[in-house]
Amino acid sequence: MRHYEVVFIVHPDQSEQVNAMIERYEATVTAGGGKVHRVEDWGRRQLAYPIQKLVKAHYVCLNVEINKETLEELEHAFRYNDAILRSLITQTKEAPEGPSVMMKSVEREEGRRSDADDDSETSNEAQDSTEDEPASEQPSADQAEEKTENA
Repeated sequence: MRHYEVVFIVHPDQSEQVNAMIERYEATVTAGGGKVHRVEDWGRRQLAYPIQKLVKAHYVCLNVEINKETLEELEHAFRYNDAILRSLITQTKEAPEGPSVMMKSVEREEGRRSDADDDSETSNEAQDSTEDEPASEQPSADQAEEKTENA
């Protein structure tokens, strides 16, 4: 059996069905006597160029160890599934260890989003606290005029 990396792009309207698709393809691999080493759902991402007038799609990556017959069965399933816009199957030398480079960038983007959400919450809290403080700390325009007249 050989190791393969399978990446497929799903129509964005079918994003809810991605988990069912992954389970179906994993079942196909295991039924053929293969192994699924890694499953990565990269989520909805921007396409490099429009496909069927779409600019975003849902990306999924599977790293599997399968035989030729199961590989052909997977290719056939991808070809005749209307929800799959594109697929790419590449042979690899060995099963991968840890998350892929793409998954690391997805996690980094999610970390930035959560940090930005945290920052916006703390800045809103800071604004709320400054609004609650009395205005006596800063002299008003009338007080400033009085000081200049008295001097």
